[in-house]
Amino acid sequence: MAISQKYGRTYHYPFSPGTTSDDRIQHDYWEYLQKIPTLIHTEKLDGENNCLSKHGVFARSHAEPTTSPWTESLRRYWQLVKHDLGDLEVFLENLYAIHSIEYRNLAHHFYVFGIRENDRWLSWEEIRFYAAMLDLPTVPQLSIVKPSNDKIAFEKNALALAQGIGLLQPHDAITGAPVTMEGIVSRNADGYHVDDFAHNVFKYVRKGHVKTDQHWTRNWKRAPLNNEGRVYVDSK
Repeated sequence: MAISQKYGRTYHYPFSPGTTSDDRIQHDYWEYLQKIPTLIHTEKLDGENNCLSKHGVFARSHAEPTTSPWTESLRRYWQLVKHDLGDLEVFLENLYAIHSIEYRNLAHHFYVFGIRENDRWLSWEEIRFYAAMLDLPTVPQLSIVKPSNDKIAFEKNALALAQGIGLLQPHDAITGAPVTMEGIVSRNADGYHVDDFAHNVFKYVRKGHVKTDQHWTRNWKRAPLNNEGRVYVDSK
């Protein structure tokens, strides 16, 4: 039995081109969006979904704590904060290892994107508060949206936003060429019950962003930071 509940599957917008056969699409997203007063668009980052809780550091599966080499520094950091987490489960994008995208504007390896406390996903304001308390950055915020009744305008603006390079300067990990960001994740700025996750979080992913294969874990490389002398998890 899993120690905790893993992060829910994020449904794609119907206009997201980067879906695969096992992805889910939220065709009724506009119906749910009309019930959300404020939506936060954040940059979707190409890393590993990790979770920090009082029980340990977890990868996508929460059956048992992860022991992967690219979480070694995160696990050392967890030793420092584990007694302060209480019932908080901190979900973050682990960019320590380069996947399909190499980021050339990294001030940190770990970016918080969600925090769960018991049966509630915390608001974006609460996420930023706790991330700051833990000395961790949040994923880049791209825009704050007040959904209107104009579905076409919303989709047009979301598509335009997704065509940007983002804030972390993404490059193709194989060719080294600059690329657009992997995509965007949209979430309700307010908190919500865990059972309502699929009605409050949506994503857009560009087509053809995955370049890794089955040999990735044997040949992975550490992502360099802007300034290795800065204070970040490895140096604590």
